[in-house]
Amino acid sequence: MNRIPLRPADIDRLETWHRYHKGLCNDCRASCCTLPVEVRLDDLIRLGVVDEFERGEPIRLIARRLEKARIIGHFSHKQEVFTLAQRSNGDCLYLHATTRRCTVYERRPNTCRQHPKVGPKPGFCAYRSAK
Repeated sequence: MNRIPLRPADIDRLETWHRYHKGLCNDCRASCCTLPVEVRLDDLIRLGVVDEFERGEPIRLIARRLEKARIIGHFSHKQEVFTLAQRSNGDCLYLHATTRRCTVYERRPNTCRQHPKVGPKPGFCAYRSAK
């Protein structure tokens, strides 16, 4: 079986991106799931990695705990935005390695829910064929 090598989305070459249309995701290798995913506290609560009762705690302590657990890779104190951790190959930690489908789809962050309406090139995606 010929396997297409998996490569992360090329955010530096937006001209290679494709205009999004309904059904494009059906045969994609989930290249959008190789982009950095910025999330907020509400997203982390929805994902179940932060409990609702932690909302009152200092956000920097939550960030520190999630960095140690390798759930987030970065935290912006100024904007209070977390960036989800990525695997060494660039995949989102919630992307299934074999099926290339989101393992937390129903609880996915707002950034993912709004893609490709928002992102580096709104209305376009870094589509890569699964065939």
